[in-house]
Amino acid sequence: MTHQTHQACTSFLAGKLATLDGSTLIARNEDNGVAIWPKRAVIHPADEPRENPFVSKGNQFTTPLPDHAVQYSAVPDNDPSAGDYGESGINAHNVAMSATESAYTNSRVLGVDPLLDHGLAEDAMLTVVLPYVDSAQAGIQRLGHLVSTLGAAETNGVLFSDSDEVWYMEVVSGHHWVAQRIPDDAYAVVANQLAIEDVDFDSPDFLTSPGIRQFVQANRLNPDGGRFNSRHIFGTHSIQDAHYNTPRVWYGHQLLTPSAYENPTSMELPFIQHAEHKIGLDDVAAILGSHYQETPYDPLGGGTSAEKTQFRAIGLARTENSHILQLRRNVAPQRAGIIWQAFGNPAFNPYVPFFAAGDQLSDTYSEANGDYSATNPYWQAKLLEVLSEDHFHANRALIDTFIKATQSQAIQRVTAGDALPEPSAHALGAFNAETAAQFTATTQQQIGKLVQANAELSALSFKMDANL
Repeated sequence: MTHQTHQACTSFLAGKLATLDGSTLIARNEDNGVAIWPKRAVIHPADEPRENPFVSKGNQFTTPLPDHAVQYSAVPDNDPSAGDYGESGINAHNVAMSATESAYTNSRVLGVDPLLDHGLAEDAMLTVVLPYVDSAQAGIQRLGHLVSTLGAAETNGVLFSDSDEVWYMEVVSGHHWVAQRIPDDAYAVVANQLAIEDVDFDSPDFLTSPGIRQFVQANRLNPDGGRFNSRHIFGTHSIQDAHYNTPRVWYGHQLLTPSAYENPTSMELPFIQHAEHKIGLDDVAAILGSHYQETPYDPLGGGTSAEKTQFRAIGLARTENSHILQLRRNVAPQRAGIIWQAFGNPAFNPYVPFFAAGDQLSDTYSEANGDYSATNPYWQAKLLEVLSEDHFHANRALIDTFIKATQSQAIQRVTAGDALPEPSAHALGAFNAETAAQFTATTQQQIGKLVQANAELSALSFKMDANL
């Protein structure tokens, strides 16, 4: 396969008081430029051999690594020739990281602080940060130091959380960045735009690169004068934003804050929003698998051809890795981190729960999968989404029943894991492998049902003669 870009994601973040059980949540769809780009899910042990200094296969970004690393999970590309693209994980300190939400900086800013060809990029970000940090804020400080001193190759948003805090960080130029803590009672949806609004430099809820105010002032980059609105200073406001990006934020707000009167193409949708009910994992899954249901903009709906292609949906055929990283507060630390992992489009695929502290997720999730295999979770997911989208309306009840049933199955597995008498890394790893096997079997059953249902709907069919 020719390497494809990872530049079309959608992210979600929620503070601990906004969720049903007091967990912190960060989540994201990792989308690609093509529909098939195999991903794996792995555990990197603390004693895994590392090359030091680190050199990116993607653009030769180079940095020395700290002496000590901790265990962490990642969801790398099967083909590592252009870099790992580890994307998402939880480490042994129960710090979660999802990288990245691709974004765009305006030409004014890039004219004075351009991105660097050999700067830090998405392919390396998780690898050089997550194994070395013990809190969400420590993650921002390490990533921020790398950007400020070595430079960035891309404009990106990065999600961090621990059991207490949720942060969103934006790399806004070659050497500058801003980060905001999501209020405990709030959530945010981000879709390929710089999203952070007014920065309060006196508040502990904001972190920034050194000298960013002086940089903006010296280069006369602030269109607002007395306020420091990061989105206005560094972001873009294009027709593409209005049709490709902001509608996804609008729809996420519609699902959680339906009373908010918002325009899907508005450039001023709020970064921080408050839900009208406590947020559950099923709410997050619904957002990440959404395609403007019950609106004229649904590509699978009843709108006109122009309406159905007007806005980019959240759940896509080119979603490769969808994850919800949950850090729970009411359990022992060994059980706190749950990786809710889906491959493919979460509109049709289940989120499988894995205990992050386990010494494995599953052999089937970590195995090389460059070629199609009916038993590999990534390829199963891709087959399931193709079968589900075909004859979608005729099979809607079958699809909805499957998603609801697998959500219940997932909760049952977490409950069973919480009851393990000895939550050692090995015991949790073995439990993870059992979970993977159960969901593989459940998914295979759904594939079988869809094959039968779609076969009956074939255009190459006819009514049997009653006399035969």
